[in-house]
Amino acid sequence: MDKRGALRAFGAATLACTAAFTLTACKDDKKPAFQGVDVTGADYAKDIPLTDVNGQKRSLKDFSGKVVAVFFGYTQCPDVCPTTLQELLEVKQALGADGDKLQAVFVSLDPERDTPEVLKAYLANFDQSFVGLSGTPEELAAVVKDFKIYFKKVPGKAEGTYTVDHSAGTYLYDPQGRLRIYERYGAGPQVLVQDVRALLG
Repeated sequence: MDKRGALRAFGAATLACTAAFTLTACKDDKKPAFQGVDVTGADYAKDIPLTDVNGQKRSLKDFSGKVVAVFFGYTQCPDVCPTTLQELLEVKQALGADGDKLQAVFVSLDPERDTPEVLKAYLANFDQSFVGLSGTPEELAAVVKDFKIYFKKVPGKAEGTYTVDHSAGTYLYDPQGRLRIYERYGAGPQVLVQDVRALLG
């Protein structure tokens, strides 16, 4: 092979390698584009070892195969909590046949007032499938710390009354139980629907 032929062959080989690399890079880059904050691989919010309204200890493993939406609040919350739960209901409805693949989990930050009976009745106003969790002060403190949740009791005007200031975002887990997305409060059901669909694949 003469010099010109060798250069031509080298150029063709280089082009082929470049094309192969580009195709490989494109394949590797096929990560879903989330509307919320992508927290894939984050080393927190690992589990929810709390008790449901029926006295059963729960874990993320219980909801394997579903997208799990975990939200913290309390039943006497005037706006943030009912708004979020209503949005999760709208998301479930918008998913149609895939609606049963979304599991909403509401963690009470007010176990004093949110007894199992209260929590069960409250969530039933939104959807019977929504799971309510609570626990002892120690159990709740550990979960709150793991999820990096802020909450604080704020005394009310009347003696003995109070409200609870708290973080208002929602954590989304994929069907394998891995934390993937943090949805900021107020994102709206359309954003949640897109992200849940992306996680369902």
